[in-house]
Amino acid sequence: MTDRRTARPTTGRFHYLVAAAAFAVCMAGTTLPTPLYGLYQDEIGFSELTVTVVFAVYAFGVIGVLLLVGNVSDTVGRRPVLLCGLVLAACSAVVFLASDDVPLLLLGRLLSGFSAGLFTGTGTAYVLELAPPGQRTRAGFVATAANMGGLGCGTLLSGVLAEYAPDPLVLPFVVHLALVAGSFALTLRLPETVAGARPPRTARPDRPSLPPEVRRVFVPAGIAAFAGFSLLGVFTSVSPAFLGADLGVHNHAVVGLIVFTAFFASTLGQLLVPRLGTARAIPLGCLVLIAGLALLAVSLGWTVLAPLVLSALVGGAGQGMALRGAVGEVAAASPAEHRGGALSALFVVAYFGISVPVIGVGLLTGPVGLAHAGLVFAACMAVLAAASGAYLLRLARAGATGA
Repeated sequence: MTDRRTARPTTGRFHYLVAAAAFAVCMAGTTLPTPLYGLYQDEIGFSELTVTVVFAVYAFGVIGVLLLVGNVSDTVGRRPVLLCGLVLAACSAVVFLASDDVPLLLLGRLLSGFSAGLFTGTGTAYVLELAPPGQRTRAGFVATAANMGGLGCGTLLSGVLAEYAPDPLVLPFVVHLALVAGSFALTLRLPETVAGARPPRTARPDRPSLPPEVRRVFVPAGIAAFAGFSLLGVFTSVSPAFLGADLGVHNHAVVGLIVFTAFFASTLGQLLVPRLGTARAIPLGCLVLIAGLALLAVSLGWTVLAPLVLSALVGGAGQGMALRGAVGEVAAASPAEHRGGALSALFVVAYFGISVPVIGVGLLTGPVGLAHAGLVFAACMAVLAAASGAYLLRLARAGATGA
C-alpha cells in the first residue's frame, strides 16, 4: 500500500516563503477586477445585481474545486496542484484581457475561482509543511497572511494602475501575468512534501473529508469563517458601488485602498493569535467582527465615509483573528494524511460566505436599495458571528469544568 503521509522534506529555510509568495500572487489575481467593476459597467453596461453575480461566480468556482478535488493534493502532492492553479490564474488574466461582454467576465471570474480553489487548502498545507522545525507557528501566520494579503494587494494594485496608468482594463492583468510566470518558475523548484505522491493523471474527484478528530472544532470554526468572509465579500463586491453612487468617491486608487484596508487589517489581526491561542482567537475574533459589522451598518445607514473605513479596519481584524484561529484549530486536529482535505472543507464553508450573502445583497438592492440591503446583511452576519463565539465559549467552559 502506498504511504501517502506527509513527509518532512529536505528544505531550505525560505522555501515556505517562496510557496507563500506564489500563494499571494494567485490570490491577488482574484481581486484585481474589484476597483474596475465601474469601468466594466460603463463599457459593457450591466446592473449592480450583475456585479454581484459576476463576483459570486468566482466563489462558486472555488467551492466547486474544493468539493471535487479539495483533498487531491494529499495523494498527488502539493506542488502539481499549485502549478495547475497558477496556469488557471494565467488563463483567467488572458480572458479578462479579451473581455468585452458579461459572459467573458463570468468565464474570467470562474477560472479565477478555480485557481483560488486549488490554492486555498493546498497552499496553506504546503506552507505549513515546508516550514523548518520550530517555525510552524510563524508559517501558520505566513500562510493566512499570504491568502488575505494577496487578496488585498490585488485591489490596491489594480486601483492604483486604473487611476494613474494607461489602459486600466489591460495593464493590471498584464502585470499579473508577469507575476504568475515568475511564481510558476519558482514553484517548479520547490520540493514535494507528500511522501509517495502519485502521478497527477491518477487524480480522481473526491470530496474533502472530515476525520472524526476534526468534527468538534469544525462547526464553530466554519461558522466564524463564513461570517468573516461574508464581510470581505461585501467589501469587494458592493463597496465600490456604494463609494461611487452614495459617497461620491470615484478615485479608483482610493476605492482599492479602502478594500485593501480590510485585508490588511485581517493580516494584522492574525498577528494577535499566537498570544491569544487559536481556541480563544475565534470567539474574540467574532466579537471584534460584530463591532466591524456595526460600523458598516452606521456607514450604510447614515451615508458616512469614516465608519466605512473603520469597519474595514475593525471587521478585517476580527476576520483575521477568527480565520487564523479556525485554520490553526482544524490543522492541529487533522491527521497529516487528511490535512489538505480538512482545510479545503473549512474554506468551502468560508467561500459560501462570499457567494450566498453577496448574491442576497444584490437581489435586495433593486427593491430596497443598496444601503438597506447592506443593513440586512450586517444584521444576519452579526447573528452568525455571535452564535459561533457563544458556542466556542460554551465548549471552553465545559472543558474547564471537565464536562
